[in-house]
Amino acid sequence: MTDSNGLDPEDRKIVTLARSVRARNGVPEGAAVRDETGRTYAAGSVHLASLKLSALQTAVAMAVASGAGSLEAAAVVSEAEGLAPEDRAAVGDLGGPDTPVLLAGPDGTVRLTLPAGRAE
Repeated sequence: MTDSNGLDPEDRKIVTLARSVRARNGVPEGAAVRDETGRTYAAGSVHLASLKLSALQTAVAMAVASGAGSLEAAAVVSEAEGLAPEDRAAVGDLGGPDTPVLLAGPDGTVRLTLPAGRAE
């Protein structure tokens, strides 16, 4: 478990944004990413008949579509106990393998921080 109170203010901000999206949209997970300029992108999971994206994949796609060149950090708020490899890969594709990905519970407490890793 990671002490959420010990988080950098910018990391705390993306956890708060991810938590807000999850609550506001009533989706199972919310995510937010921060690009190299400090801009943030927050999204919920997408479940359409023809398109299914996790919240983190959606946030990364929003960053790419908005012209982000890299990511500094990512956060997911979910009841899940872990991060899907494809979510970490999406962050790694844009931010690189060392980009931190924070996983927080619905209360905003960060439970896990992992590097994005490499896409396989």
